[in-house]
Amino acid sequence: MDGLTLATSVAGLGLLVAGAEALVRGASRLAAALGLSPLVIGLTVVAYGTSTPELAVSVQATWSGQANIALGNVVGSNIFNVLFILGVSALITPLRVAQQLVRVDVPLMIGVSVAVLLMAWDGSVGHTDGFLLAIGLVAYTVFAIRLSRRESQAVRDEYAAEYAPPTSETARRATVDIGLIIAGLVALVVGARWLVAGATMLARAWGLSDLVIGLTIVAAGTSLPEVATSIVASLRGERDIAVGNVVGSNIFNILAVLGLSALVAPRGLDVSTAALGFDLPVMLAVAVACLPIFFTGHTIARWEGALFLAYYVAYTGYLIVAAVEHDALPVFGAVMTAFVLPLTLLTLAIVTVRAWRARLA
Repeated sequence: MDGLTLATSVAGLGLLVAGAEALVRGASRLAAALGLSPLVIGLTVVAYGTSTPELAVSVQATWSGQANIALGNVVGSNIFNVLFILGVSALITPLRVAQQLVRVDVPLMIGVSVAVLLMAWDGSVGHTDGFLLAIGLVAYTVFAIRLSRRESQAVRDEYAAEYAPPTSETARRATVDIGLIIAGLVALVVGARWLVAGATMLARAWGLSDLVIGLTIVAAGTSLPEVATSIVASLRGERDIAVGNVVGSNIFNILAVLGLSALVAPRGLDVSTAALGFDLPVMLAVAVACLPIFFTGHTIARWEGALFLAYYVAYTGYLIVAAVEHDALPVFGAVMTAFVLPLTLLTLAIVTVRAWRARLA
């Protein structure tokens, strides 16, 4: 691996993050000027805008014939968002969520994860699948906007504090915002091209597959806007934003990023046996792990945050050990299968049953 490859990857990642930031800022201000409420801006413009790096990278990877990077980016980002971002955010402060949308979106996130697993069962996510996912994005957006009208005043105030429109909006301000949007889009396109090229060269230099690179380096890198948004929101006590950003981004990744990637691919996205047998089920399991938000008083406790982080370390470690075919792989797999996963399922089951009984009491 030469320095140019690493520099290309880092520069591409930097452009993606900067482009997403510029796009979100410009689009948010322009949406506010057009009369959208701060809550709707946060649920749509910001949540989708922080996922534009995933969209840019996956579409670019698809056009470049790197379907495994495109798929790995979506699956890896969804796993990273829940296990790492929610884990860190919950460690900073326990995340008690009041937002009605999150309580609806968590089951929806599980549902679309199941749908993708079923679509990929034949070894590919085809054009028809991509079209259905894209239609699902439109329906979800309309649903989210309508449901936002029933949110509590406390949630509205929380989003207003973060995404309130400027006190005065001039033609000059609107021009600047449009310029930010254009600059952000250009940075996203160029950054995606550089990151995909650099990641491909890194995969070859390190002897890793495109899928593993997409699941780890590319997925974590393109999720940096979500990292910044959720952690800063958690530090400010804006817990609905911290959780809503992650859940909304995961739904967007599946419906928009995977859907559009499948549409632009010449023959759809091929799904490898490794992704179908391990990574897609892990993505679904991670989505199911969010059910305590739905059942246990809408709270992610610090211990759950620590558990999420530990799982992300274990998952990443497994990918690396499996990729290099290390001698520790059988032991690692046996520990995960015989001890860690059953213990987690048992813990989640106990917590859920206790919460359900408390509700009925």
